[in-house]
Amino acid sequence: MRVVTAAEMREIDRTAIEEYGIPGVVLMENAGRQVVNAVVDMLGNVNGKTVLIIAGKGNNGGDGFVVARHLKNMGAEVFVYLLADVSQIKGDAGINLDVWQKMGGEVTNPLSEGKKLLDTHLARSHVVVDALYGTGFKGSVRENVVPVVEAVNSSLVPVIAVDIPSGLEADTGLVQGPCIKASETVTFGLPKIGLVTGYGPEYSGRLHVVDISIPRAVARGGEIELVTGAKVQQILPHRPAYAHKGDFGHAMVVGGSPGMSGAVCLAARACARSGAGLVTAAVPWGLHPVVEIKLTEIMTMPLPENVDGFLSKQALEVISELLEKMDVLAIGPGLGTHHETVKLVEEVLKIAKVPCVIDADGINAVAQSGFSLQEMQAGAVITPHPGEMARLMGCTVAEVQADRLGIAHRAAAESGAVVVLKGAGTIVALPGGKAYINNTGNPGMASGGAGDVLTGIIAGLLAQGLSAENAAVAGVYLHGLAGDKAAEKGTVGILAGDVTEVLPECIKDTKGERL
Repeated sequence: MRVVTAAEMREIDRTAIEEYGIPGVVLMENAGRQVVNAVVDMLGNVNGKTVLIIAGKGNNGGDGFVVARHLKNMGAEVFVYLLADVSQIKGDAGINLDVWQKMGGEVTNPLSEGKKLLDTHLARSHVVVDALYGTGFKGSVRENVVPVVEAVNSSLVPVIAVDIPSGLEADTGLVQGPCIKASETVTFGLPKIGLVTGYGPEYSGRLHVVDISIPRAVARGGEIELVTGAKVQQILPHRPAYAHKGDFGHAMVVGGSPGMSGAVCLAARACARSGAGLVTAAVPWGLHPVVEIKLTEIMTMPLPENVDGFLSKQALEVISELLEKMDVLAIGPGLGTHHETVKLVEEVLKIAKVPCVIDADGINAVAQSGFSLQEMQAGAVITPHPGEMARLMGCTVAEVQADRLGIAHRAAAESGAVVVLKGAGTIVALPGGKAYINNTGNPGMASGGAGDVLTGIIAGLLAQGLSAENAAVAGVYLHGLAGDKAAEKGTVGILAGDVTEVLPECIKDTKGERL
């Protein structure tokens, strides 16, 4: 499914109106009716229920007037709060405001009436419809609007946002001040970037992407895509009945350092659980006895270490020999940033003739050494979290989070690698400009080792012959889906190993296989 910027959505609307002849007021009517459907789905029979609609002066407010009209006709008690002067409402929004008033509907300005009246109506309401700001919003809400937003959020009344929660930036998912925290968001035509990455998932609640009769031809194209189960189903490799372990590739995971044996073990196990035929975990000598016990089904290889227990430069020769038998290399989990290990990572990446997944301290090593991933022979997938991305790109975490898609695009273009920027709405960015946004996963996955599991999944898919693009896209989707499966028992206390254990079931479900 295509994901759009605010400007792209405006152009789609313009094309539908000017080139296809669909009146803007018709699109507004269709949008309002879809929001009404969401209200009915939430409340059931709305007759006798109270709905508070908070409208602004733009087309979002116009959608709100449509919602008000239909709900009133269905027997609901509807209060419309207009955070603008009536004289400011023009165009299609003005048409729908006029209809609302002619049928006896009233509008109240809470900015002039005072907060006490707002609190009274909130206390009576069964749902609030947020039709204040639309996709053109940037920055922070006006100072005099802040009390309204805060009152809605503190009321605990369910909120349905029209197109996008007020206070959320459509292109970035950035929130720079008070923002409506919606229970559900009804967005029109196509999802907007800010709804599915950054703070978007937190403030949007359950997202509904609805049809408002925009011709399909107008909505096609674009460089940004939402990852769906249908997409991943097409990507995942087939496993024929006559296959053997050698058909599904051999992956090597290089990592580990004193106190960090768990990271490499998690990555290696996830690699196997995602379908790799053979997996080898290569670790410092001192960790090998522990890792060998932890990983029953996975081969292990001890590597030379220095006096501090980190991989030494002498490990390069052993890794080089091992790579001759491998289909993919994952490097970084728990590796540490000892200066000797940093240099080793650079040398390994130079000689590797197989695709590489670079994570954690592998990324930190690249950032410290200044090594250009463009020099790699077989390409790479890098999987930074915002902190690692900031180090890699020489900026702050705040700058990364302020424009996640933009920074991921830049990193991919400069490195030539497939970039997986982790976080809510994980982004997969390709060097050519295409990007994917994933919306599986949940806050319960914010625990140690989750990133190591993702590294292993992507490496396992690469080992089975998927391209770097497809392995990254399928990997982030399955990782999040497994996290959602693990969260069925609760989001608090999810361990990275819990995610790994349900991977086979998630792969089966995604492929549509039957036992």
